Amino acid sequence: MADNIPSHTIDFSSVLAAAVHDMKNSLCLLIQSIESLTEQIPPDNGTAIEQVANVHYEASRLNTNLVQILSLYRAELDKLPITVDECFVDDLFEDVLSSVRIYSEQKQLKVTSCIDGVISWYLDRELIFLLVNDVVINAMRYGTSRLHVSAEVVDDFLILRVEDDGPGYPPAMLARSTEELSDFHVSQGRTGLGLYFARLIANAHSKGLRIGEISLTNGGTLGGSVFEVRLP
Repeated sequence: MADNIPSHTIDFSSVLAAAVHDMKNSLCLLIQSIESLTEQIPPDNGTAIEQVANVHYEASRLNTNLVQILSLYRAELDKLPITVDECFVDDLFEDVLSSVRIYSEQKQLKVTSCIDGVISWYLDRELIFLLVNDVVINAMRYGTSRLHVSAEVVDDFLILRVEDDGPGYPPAMLARSTEELSDFHVSQGRTGLGLYFARLIANAHSKGLRIGEISLTNGGTLGGSVFEVRLP
């Protein structure tokens, strides 16, 4: 009788994707609870504020990682499915800076932004938000006192830039940022995954023969790391 029972092969990747999606939803609720808790802490309790800010930072970082995993699962042949619609850059920056407000205040970072006029662009807002948000979180971690985000249009490309006054990107990371997507290895760790994800998002945005790209440099207006994403 047992021989008549049909055997089923478990699609582990689908199970994992479903589990990651569920964890991401739970983590979003946790982040909202942390933000609500922050409002209830007395302003003179510096220790509690610092601890909550650190927990908020780690939870946000984990949420970004989970979103990256889901997006990579959905990607096929290095092409990420995107939903393009009109996006106002000032609204995008406002949402990003709002999402990291707790951590930036705890670190006493002066965060500034500059947009060259009123800029609207056709892009996948959710994915670009995730990209810029992850870059800003990284900049806050290594910056010492200042962080600056800016946007401008040059040669029909939207350029989003995140700068900090930290020590800058290490040489290995600068070299890794120019690797082909096909050369990516999981063993590179979170930094490698973050760069791969950023390039995947940028490359998914195209217009004619032009495609989006990212670049990492050191220096800029604040003397630290400079991350740029260029979208056609």
